[in-house]
Amino acid sequence: MSIKSLHKKLIKKKLTISLAESCTGGLLAHNLTKLSNSSKYFQMGLTTYSNQAKIKILRVNKNIIKKYGAVSKECCKVMVKNLSKISKSRINVSITGIAGPGGGSKHKPVGLVYIGIKKGNYLKIHEHKFKSKNRNKIQLLTVKEAIKKLLNLI
Repeated sequence: MSIKSLHKKLIKKKLTISLAESCTGGLLAHNLTKLSNSSKYFQMGLTTYSNQAKIKILRVNKNIIKKYGAVSKECCKVMVKNLSKISKSRINVSITGIAGPGGGSKHKPVGLVYIGIKKGNYLKIHEHKFKSKNRNKIQLLTVKEAIKKLLNLI
């Protein structure tokens, strides 16, 4: 299961994809667009890193961030739902998490990541707790997990 497999599947099935990334900082978008012909499926990649960007661009209600936090199932769900309205892509992905090495807490440790995927009426928020404290590794693991989930879906 690789980015090349996903690339081929998206082209073959004529699917479009858009992303809203936070803790991965555009790494999934980079992986999707590094292959030739990615313009056949890739619509947009938003790096909504700050809470302000999530509120302004993705229209995440600030009360959701206040109540649950930017790293939460609830925030991830609104991110992917609103991205799908903005992008009109067939597949939409949102990612929010704590890549570390700082920023974690007892309830939300470093390595906690949410990946939201919406395709038509299908909407699922996946929670992952990566055991690493290494920022780059958490980002890479998150991207790998998102690719795996997308390949299983399509």
